[in-house]
Amino acid sequence: MERQQVFYIHGGEPFTSDQAFCESLQSKEMQDPYGIEVKRWHQTLRDVLGEEYEVFTPQMPNKQNAKYEEWKIWFERHLAFLSDGVVFVGWSLGGMFLMKYFAENSVDFQAKALFCLSAPFVDGSLRADHGKTSEPFGTDVSLLDNVKLVFQNITIMHSTNDSVVPYEHALKYKSALPEAELVTFTDKDHFLVEELPELVERIKQLS
Repeated sequence: MERQQVFYIHGGEPFTSDQAFCESLQSKEMQDPYGIEVKRWHQTLRDVLGEEYEVFTPQMPNKQNAKYEEWKIWFERHLAFLSDGVVFVGWSLGGMFLMKYFAENSVDFQAKALFCLSAPFVDGSLRADHGKTSEPFGTDVSLLDNVKLVFQNITIMHSTNDSVVPYEHALKYKSALPEAELVTFTDKDHFLVEELPELVERIKQLS
């Protein structure tokens, strides 16, 4: 029996220029190197789903200064390993990347589902400060219809108290993709949580 494939793409920080990125490094809040590392839900996704699932969690190029063309190259290197029925999960910029990629590119497989968590919408910004912008990862709204050609199910997950990507971005995705399911939380912030059983349960329900 073949294992269910799940492909996860993490978030990142795109900048308007390398200068803006360098300026951000000068002002970015430092984490305590001696502090206790808090695990996030995506770090344990493979273990939580279990042996029946084949989970891909590639490290996208330079997530601290993400560039769409670099992510696209690295993502496409992985496509040869994927088969019909794969489930994609994109968090934050990762969700926006998947929306853009499948809106603008065709693939030779049919995917089972796409889960977008806290994804910025098209030309919205992750944050307006320090030259950060998600605009290079945006796409023409009219092309988002192409995403429906790849996925049997599309789920948008967002929290109303998201402090990084406002909830309004989820509403814009829902408006552009009315067939998608919008799952709203009130207490997940930017999904910087240790566990996300709601996502795990939905992935398992697909099998």
